[in-house]
Amino acid sequence: MKTFYIKTLGCKVNQYESDGVAARLEDKGMIRAEKATSCDVCIINTCAVTSRAGMQSRQAVRKLARDNPGARIIVTGCHAQTDPQGIQNIGHTIEVVCHRDKTCIADHLIDGPDLFPLVFTPADHSADNQFHAFEKPVHGDMTRAYLKIQDGCDAFCTYCIVPYARGSSVSMPEDMVFHHIKELGRKGFQEVILTGIHAGMYGRDLTPPSSLVRLVETIQKKKPVHRIRLSSIEPNEIDDRLLALATPFGILCDHFHIPLQSGDDVILQKMKRPYTAGFFSETILRIHEKLPFAGIGVDVLTGFPTETDRQFENTFDVIRQLPVSYLHVFPFSPRRGTPAFHYSPKIDNTVIKERCSRMRELGAQKRASFIQANMGRCLEGVVHHTEDAHTGRLTAVTTNYLHVQLEKNDHLKGKIVDLIYEQCDSDLHIFGKIYNPLS
Repeated sequence: MKTFYIKTLGCKVNQYESDGVAARLEDKGMIRAEKATSCDVCIINTCAVTSRAGMQSRQAVRKLARDNPGARIIVTGCHAQTDPQGIQNIGHTIEVVCHRDKTCIADHLIDGPDLFPLVFTPADHSADNQFHAFEKPVHGDMTRAYLKIQDGCDAFCTYCIVPYARGSSVSMPEDMVFHHIKELGRKGFQEVILTGIHAGMYGRDLTPPSSLVRLVETIQKKKPVHRIRLSSIEPNEIDDRLLALATPFGILCDHFHIPLQSGDDVILQKMKRPYTAGFFSETILRIHEKLPFAGIGVDVLTGFPTETDRQFENTFDVIRQLPVSYLHVFPFSPRRGTPAFHYSPKIDNTVIKERCSRMRELGAQKRASFIQANMGRCLEGVVHHTEDAHTGRLTAVTTNYLHVQLEKNDHLKGKIVDLIYEQCDSDLHIFGKIYNPLS
């Protein structure tokens, strides 16, 4: 029985794909190892979202190749896709697998290259580009399962390398989506997180065309699982139909993770973002009006080239005034191959760090306010299978994305429960209790 090890860098989509590769290898009789030492096959799923991520990807490849001289080293993922020669230069025994062939890695290794040849191809932006899915539902060791329903991106934001790595937007066919969700429901999953590189583009490439909101409406009618969550969605893709699905009787969680990036219109234009700061604010306020306790997360990119102090303050002020729940703050990273790599003047790293620090402090304030607003409310949560490493308690994730720690009770793992949270410590850890476990 051969052994394999997979190391994953980057986003939830990458993790989903790694879990899919692993499940396929296990189906074919290989054994997954927790450590790379003495494995027959080492697979690295790389990330390219920032220059640092690319550097970390190369470091990971070098280390695995150095520590496992007898192993077969396979490198895939966004960094491998955008710089295959750089990966191959690390060592002559390294095999680079392109994005479209990720789902075939197991067949190639076990059944042989004659039946499943892997030929590196650039990211596909042609009309013939297709969605490549794993045959069986993917869940890894997650309590809340992910389902990648969309891949690729057509936006070409000036700072982003992802469209060059993953190609044009493509969608999982609707019948396949329903099959995977139904099977995940049969396996006992209470929540499925719909994810993608640009999930809001779902269905536009299908024949006949569909949409994300139509997909979720159909899922609600069929109810194959208890609830659905969206991993991320653009502000211009949120409408009243979608919000109606996140009401108390809807299947969609009242949690929206929405990228802003900048609250200054000039910077947004340079980023090639398709909205204004005013439109973003109106969208957040509309969500809050219809769903006053919805969790609203926001991505912010600080230090974009040419960003002045005033433009940063514009972003800060936009977020300060909005009822958002938490922030994900990223410093700008110049990414070779993108237009913004050549933009100038660049912002000094010290200034970027100071801006990130201020924005993260604001994010902590927003999170504390959101937690306080939910104190004493009846909340629905799904209980994770694993205990908190520090407290030994269980964690329940509510529909609006609060993480509430509960007393340990093995019978609750993986279940949907009603809970109420009672206190929050200085580190914003939330503690609550169960008052009505559901089957």
